Amino acid sequence: MCKRDVLQLAGLLLTGLMLTACGPGGGNSGDVFPRETQTSAVVTGPNSFLLFPNPQKQDDASLQTNTTAYATAYYEAIDPNNDKDTLTKWKTANGFGSGTGTEVTVVFGDVKDLGYGRRMTARQHPTNGSLAFVVENYLVGAVASYTYSDFNVEAAVVRDSRWHVGTNGIEFSVSPCTASDPAGCSTTIKFAKFYTFDPTTGQRLLEAQLDGRGKKAMPGICINCHGGRGDPLTPATGSPTGKQLFNLVMNTASQKRGDVMANLQPLKVDSFGYSSRAGYTRAEQEANLKIINKMILSSYPISVASAFPEDTLRRTPIVYGEWPGTAAALIKNAYGGDGLPNASFADTYLPTGWSAGTAGLTAENLYKNVVVSSCRTCHILRGNQPMSELNFETYAHFSGYADRIKAHVIDRGNMPLAKIVYERLWSTTEADTLATFLTTAQSQPVRDANNAVLQPGRPVAIPGPDRTTTSPATLSAAGSLYASSYSWSKVSGTATLTNPTSVTPTLTGADGTNVLRLVVSNGTTQSTPADVTVILDSTLSPAPSAIRFSDIKAVLQSNSVGCSGAGCHDNLSATPGPPLYYTNYDRNRDASTDAIDDRWFYTELRGRINFTDIAASPLLRKPSGHHHGGAFPFDPSLATACAVAPAYPDCSPYATLGAYNAAKYKMFVNWILNGAPY
Repeated sequence: MCKRDVLQLAGLLLTGLMLTACGPGGGNSGDVFPRETQTSAVVTGPNSFLLFPNPQKQDDASLQTNTTAYATAYYEAIDPNNDKDTLTKWKTANGFGSGTGTEVTVVFGDVKDLGYGRRMTARQHPTNGSLAFVVENYLVGAVASYTYSDFNVEAAVVRDSRWHVGTNGIEFSVSPCTASDPAGCSTTIKFAKFYTFDPTTGQRLLEAQLDGRGKKAMPGICINCHGGRGDPLTPATGSPTGKQLFNLVMNTASQKRGDVMANLQPLKVDSFGYSSRAGYTRAEQEANLKIINKMILSSYPISVASAFPEDTLRRTPIVYGEWPGTAAALIKNAYGGDGLPNASFADTYLPTGWSAGTAGLTAENLYKNVVVSSCRTCHILRGNQPMSELNFETYAHFSGYADRIKAHVIDRGNMPLAKIVYERLWSTTEADTLATFLTTAQSQPVRDANNAVLQPGRPVAIPGPDRTTTSPATLSAAGSLYASSYSWSKVSGTATLTNPTSVTPTLTGADGTNVLRLVVSNGTTQSTPADVTVILDSTLSPAPSAIRFSDIKAVLQSNSVGCSGAGCHDNLSATPGPPLYYTNYDRNRDASTDAIDDRWFYTELRGRINFTDIAASPLLRKPSGHHHGGAFPFDPSLATACAVAPAYPDCSPYATLGAYNAAKYKMFVNWILNGAPY
């Protein structure tokens, strides 16, 4: 052992002795030692942890969901009068220490998520069932490694202020409606809300550092793993407050800005670390942990009223488009089923949809050794009633996302969402198990020539989607990953390729089909080649560079794409419904439907485009047949002749519905590749 190692070990032992000297229970955080400064770790490799896969990239390249403007708009939506802008005010508003209701405290180590020692006090209102959780987070180490340590738990036990890095506040409560909310806003339906506070001053914060990779904005760092949505802010123009507003998610039961469809996480009790101190062992805290899980269960909606006591406060029925309460089954299973007869939590949950064997790799093994440890925590809170696939509750749901799993885990490295979970996947056999599934069952290429699993951080060539456009056509390798140099070549076709080593070369020539190949490099490693087909067609109308939002809007509102008339996205009387509506209506509530509402519509629709990963854009994927609760209006295979389809008048210039669908898909792709101009 070298001298440096001895000194580090001595430092850790000394830290342990100091924590022990504080005695069990401790005092209030802040009354023992000044808080130590936490610093960011040196960033290497993927660095998209705790960010939404679609962070709403703007024209200036900023990621809107990770800005203080986004956090400001969120707090203005859930706390319009700043009644909870300090921890003291927040706790008072939620009745902590009032002697009423149910209030319990537990201390545990967040071993498999963010690594903190956590002191959680949970409270349930005695009459209306509202919930509130205050969570103090502790991380021992002057230079934060942001990994789990038993010292973190001990710091939480004694409330050692040196290592208190932040305090979270989580509510499940009602919220006042304001002039910015729609007429259908409810003041009686509870929803989840998230706050973070400075550990020293108690002031509410717009951003926080959770993994040593720098500060990130609220509420994204919380809601992305609580089932929440990261939609764009509204324009400031036409806003009742003159400022950008937090988006209104149209399929929420509350119809309240700030309700992002997030949910409360179950406490996976047997995944935590615990102290051996009297009063803080798992056995001594098991009863309180169960009380908290019963509170959390009470926040989940239920489709039909239940006679079991733990379901008494659950809201019923589940409204269309709402999350269907999937995580309730996990909590009930862990405590022995309906009635929660068991005193201790035991996670043996295996959904019935994971029991069948598949292609040499049993689904059960995949679920237990990959999904549970690296996917389930976040995904069990996702999905909605008409389209629940994203909850991964069945093997079919999981395998249906195989292409995106490869993109996020193997290529991009932005999942698993938390750094500790990511590092565990790549340091254990989990990655190999996942790769076997992707290769064997899904034919996804995820191994190199030596059969090793490909890892994120290597250069990945992404030339963009196949397209039909006009000459000259600008190609782009800007979506490629971990690349610093670019090499384009022509595989087939007669067009001329210029500037082949640039990010954006040009293709010029006569009408016809061309196949281009892109290889990128990081200076030492070259990517696997990726091809893109570009069809040059001088007859396209409108020309790709001329496509504007008005053209896209006309398609969305036409009968031919199935979104209007009897479609889902235009029936405002059916709210809650889909996340957004394509019809014309007064979006900013100024008593008129005008150009300002069009701009708001454009902003909402632009939020369905992922400019960091165009292939993942819901505006392209869903109508093309990927996880859409409605029709597939971009399906090019429909052979029905337009002449015999009077319900689709816009189809008439084309021979078949399939040809019409293909033409509209081309229009959407070209609009997006051109930056989706208004």
